[in-house]
Amino acid sequence: MGGSDSPYHPTSKPTTTSTTFSAAVAGSWKRRNMFSFALLSLLCSLSYLLGISHRSSSTPTITTTSISCLNITTTPHSTLDSKSKPLDFASHHSADSDTRSAVATKSYPPCHVSLSEYTPCEDQKRSLKFTRDRLIYRERHCPTKKEEKLKCRVPAPYGYRNPFKWPASRDLAWYSNVPHKELTVEKAVQNWIRFEGDRFRFPGGGTMFPFGADKYIDDIGELIDLKSGAIRTAIDTGCGVASWGAYLLSRNIMTMSFAPRDTHEAQVQFALERGVPALIGVMASKRLPYPSRAFDMAHCSRCLIPWAEYDGLFLIEVDRVLRPGGYWILSGPPIRWKKYWQGWERTKEDLNAEQTSIEKVARSLCWKKFVEKDDIAIWQKPLNHMNCKKNRKLTQKPPFCPAQDPDYAWYTNMQTCLTPLPEVSSNDEVSGGKLAKWPKRLNAIPPRISKGTVAGVTAETFQKDSELWKRRVSYYKTVNNQLGQAGRYRNLLDMNAKLGGFAAALVNDPAWVMNVVPAEAKVNTLGVIYERGLIGTYQNWCEAMSTYPRTYDLIHADSVFTLYQNRCEMDDILLEIDRILRPEGSVIIRDDVDILVKVKRIADALKWDSQIIDHEDGPLEREKLLFAVKLYWTAPSPDHEDDSNNDAS
Repeated sequence: MGGSDSPYHPTSKPTTTSTTFSAAVAGSWKRRNMFSFALLSLLCSLSYLLGISHRSSSTPTITTTSISCLNITTTPHSTLDSKSKPLDFASHHSADSDTRSAVATKSYPPCHVSLSEYTPCEDQKRSLKFTRDRLIYRERHCPTKKEEKLKCRVPAPYGYRNPFKWPASRDLAWYSNVPHKELTVEKAVQNWIRFEGDRFRFPGGGTMFPFGADKYIDDIGELIDLKSGAIRTAIDTGCGVASWGAYLLSRNIMTMSFAPRDTHEAQVQFALERGVPALIGVMASKRLPYPSRAFDMAHCSRCLIPWAEYDGLFLIEVDRVLRPGGYWILSGPPIRWKKYWQGWERTKEDLNAEQTSIEKVARSLCWKKFVEKDDIAIWQKPLNHMNCKKNRKLTQKPPFCPAQDPDYAWYTNMQTCLTPLPEVSSNDEVSGGKLAKWPKRLNAIPPRISKGTVAGVTAETFQKDSELWKRRVSYYKTVNNQLGQAGRYRNLLDMNAKLGGFAAALVNDPAWVMNVVPAEAKVNTLGVIYERGLIGTYQNWCEAMSTYPRTYDLIHADSVFTLYQNRCEMDDILLEIDRILRPEGSVIIRDDVDILVKVKRIADALKWDSQIIDHEDGPLEREKLLFAVKLYWTAPSPDHEDDSNNDAS
């Protein structure tokens, strides 16, 4: 708990009463008829005899997990049915004995303390191999050789403490968790961040809102409607420490904040430590990892992005991810240059030319200048492209993009062409479909589904999926009692979000979920997730995520290891989970029992406290659940760097 000096003792490991198979079976077993019971008992007995026969000839090294017809447990003290006969699952649900031995004996030592903030795909040494043009060297450049991938556990810095609980975390973070004072000096007059003893304080200021983000957002709210629920999702380009997104949360607006890993050391890391959604990212040559028509509002407050350069490429990309009727907000240079030009140390002519160029690009995208007042200028994207297409007969710049998938955005190059909106029949119709206001938006049928553009998903399957995840999350909370405690988990990750049902079921908790749609998923559902008023990103889990170590309090993985089977090494994915999970953070993995047995061996080698339990529908389901807790450990004290610390080794 933030503010407490006492050590944290996680109780989120499943308890005996709630996690053994016998407890889970009790309700469902009685409902089955005597014939099914007799048949199952016969099969269990036969399997047991076969297992005894096999074990008499060979004794392979296996995981400590023991599995019976009625029970799966990871400790010798779990409650077992005294009449049930345990089966040796290892001989039937694992790889051959040689592979088992190799997995069981593999270890993952702690990485060196110098890697405590390691971000594999934004490694500063590797980035220098790439061109600085358009900041391409700050894009994702992941390890390509097997030997480049870490096979060790990234340590937390010495003295790491559990973050403050939300909403206190919005304003406070422990210095020991992010030991960087650079911004307290560099941005001192702008009220970004202050250092106070053993902690940082975030006053809510920014380069263009020194009086605080709340006051700045109030100023925006006088120009556009921020109260009715019409604006739910926003994107902040070049977010700093994400104060704009942090203060929008109290207005039920969810912001995706991003900034590069650059000279502003740890700005995204500060945002995440505050409990605010953020990713490492940059506008350079690749599309932002979001679908088209995702955000109701986009924002740049002195983000230093050259909007008018490269034929308006970056503003064209904002247009792709901006929803029809959505707003783009710009403050800082060159807006109100007549007042600030001297402080910005630029000429009047230069600033005037920049604003003129931005206005020209915005008009070419068929945006209209909504308002400019004081330090803020706002443009609005049209509801559809009917008039825009007529105007294209007079001017062809930028042209409409040829037929393509506007939602695909994983290592996809940006283009200097306008992404066409879905066809409409009248000027006042919203392209792609009108969205309900928040909170009705969450459970309303998303337009992408109602219009039949998501393969295999109908309104009926969407509603069933929503109910399914309500039931599943309710079951999770009976297993992990801390999931039901407000404030225990703040930053959550769903590694295979599908329709966003896991996040939707938790929407009333003081938490947020980063919904990931894997680039390898058969159906791209990220657009649906955004139409529900949730946020997320694309990701290939054979690579590292664009985030800092210790980002998430809880990570959920539904069928991730089945999806990536034969694509990459299982331990690489689990090491990445370990990297981005906080000490004492929790993991919930759903998958086939064969896969989970292998996952558990690696989890044990990672020093996780883990247990396999039954599916919520009972023991006859092949899909099982693994609940795990990452144990607390840190890098050693600077005075004892050669020593391990807190069970690290």
